[in-house]
Amino acid sequence: MTDSVKIMPNSSAQQTKGPLVAALAYDGLCTFEFGIAYEVFGLSRPEMGEDWYRFSVCGIEPGPLRAAGGLTVAVDEGLEVLDQADLIVVPGWRAIDAPVPEPLAAALRAAHQRGARIMSLCSGVAVLAGSGLLANRRATTHWRYVASIAARYPDITLDADVLYMDEGSLLTAAGSAAGIDLCLHVVRGDYGSEAANSVARRLVVPPHREGGQAQFIQAPVPEEREGIRLGPLIEWMRESLSEEQPISLLAKRAGMSMRTFQRRFEATTGLSVGEWLLTERLRHARDLLERELAVSLDDIAAASGFGTLATMRHHFRRRLGTSPNAYRKSFGG
Repeated sequence: MTDSVKIMPNSSAQQTKGPLVAALAYDGLCTFEFGIAYEVFGLSRPEMGEDWYRFSVCGIEPGPLRAAGGLTVAVDEGLEVLDQADLIVVPGWRAIDAPVPEPLAAALRAAHQRGARIMSLCSGVAVLAGSGLLANRRATTHWRYVASIAARYPDITLDADVLYMDEGSLLTAAGSAAGIDLCLHVVRGDYGSEAANSVARRLVVPPHREGGQAQFIQAPVPEEREGIRLGPLIEWMRESLSEEQPISLLAKRAGMSMRTFQRRFEATTGLSVGEWLLTERLRHARDLLERELAVSLDDIAAASGFGTLATMRHHFRRRLGTSPNAYRKSFGG
């Protein structure tokens, strides 16, 4: 027995006038990735105001459509939605080697040609690849699909070691949960860090993970006692970014030897102590650059724990490919 689901445009679409997001629906729909797109872009968020996203669903073929989990889906709108969409979301595809219908491929190419952004989540990269949009470009997908995509599309430069990749008008995410990170990254770019943080709080997920973070963590779930011991310390580290945090001090606060502390910290967070601190300091600096327009760059460097503006510039260039001043001009306010 299957359950039938009627997918309608979000009721808030009539009250908002922001970018139109169109999520694809198809026979074999991956419901988790589709749900991510709806949760971030389609859920009613009156606190965001009338300039928030509009959301629509594009059925790429006649229904009813089967979906993962024993559901059948009915969609009112078809490929014509893509003619107006500002952002198109391709959930995980029905099979990594399933062909892409030419009408869909042509509609995606036309949308890209007129300037729409197109985003794939997990195996949805197969649709972008099959449409020819990723030729001679960089992309990512779930690590288990990299070999298959690379064999069929050798002109795509695939990186299996990142959560997501933003190539401007073409964006790709790795595994399913990385789709949340990419969607929040888009919100952050469109509306700023406070909006992204607000959406993340409702999702109960971290507000920002760097796209370059590794897909796979050897021990992502720490033992309960380690979470209890390190949790308060990690909160202190996050609240004390402006202070020096040598490993000797952190190990002492944790009540461990330096070697044990480093090993257990990495098992808990997936990052070395230095890498975790750098990621947090960059995140804090970005938040300040976006919100505190009257604060000098030198003061932001000090508040973020970089010490000097030169050091902050170095890490912005190396990790983000931009300068603090240029970042503020792009995202400030």
